[in-house]
Amino acid sequence: MRIRLGYDMTYHCSQPTPVIATLHVHSSRAADLESPDYAYTDPELPLTGYTDMFGNWVTRLVLPEGETRLFTNALIEDSGQLDNIAPQASQFAVENLHENVLVYLLGSRYCETDVLMGEAWRLFSTAPFGWQRVQAVCEFVHQHLTFGYEFARSTKTAAEAYREKVGVCRDFTHLAITLCRCLNIPARYCTGYISDLYGEEPDGEMDFAAWFEAYLEGGWYVFDPRNNQHKAGRILMARGRDAADVAIVNSFGNAELRKFSVTAEEIKSPKG
Repeated sequence: MRIRLGYDMTYHCSQPTPVIATLHVHSSRAADLESPDYAYTDPELPLTGYTDMFGNWVTRLVLPEGETRLFTNALIEDSGQLDNIAPQASQFAVENLHENVLVYLLGSRYCETDVLMGEAWRLFSTAPFGWQRVQAVCEFVHQHLTFGYEFARSTKTAAEAYREKVGVCRDFTHLAITLCRCLNIPARYCTGYISDLYGEEPDGEMDFAAWFEAYLEGGWYVFDPRNNQHKAGRILMARGRDAADVAIVNSFGNAELRKFSVTAEEIKSPKG
């Protein structure tokens, strides 16, 4: 399957503003790109890049005074297969986890394990271990929160989402990650594209999506509490502890987002 993906954003700045942007397809999917997802700007600006501590590709630039368009348009080959599932996968005892994984058990900016620890064990102490426990968390979060773009708030934490019972995909993801970490299951935040390949039409305008990966026997597995179903056409951009690590744009000054669109759609025409 071939998927066309891209974004188109316009920012307005009252003065030159440094920016870092985490907008590239993740290195683990780079070999699948038929055309590169270069970042383009209008007006044309100098760009530099680096790889962050989580292995994500990040672009650096300075937005000038006035409006700047930031965009890309790329093609990627996808297997069209649904997310991998492993219902028999068990979880590791904490003392047997690799050191590189332990950071994903700790609290972070939007995932307050100390606040939700008691609730996590009250809700899931009798749930089966491993995959089944993570799935129970996803089903709970999917039912507990009501989705709506009007509920979006950049400062909302997992505990606040739990209390308010509303949110967007990042809130579903933060809450599920936090509950998993409280239950000694490493979990990390993911962001990227989810196409409509074999799936339902997206709610409203397409946006970047959030999901998470849990570390179980056999490695990292995708879970999606917002949709609570296995998806095809999921294209990873970045991973981190939570949304603070993978923000699509961090500006060091006032940068007002005035236009925003995301594309992720199957291209059914043959190559060439």
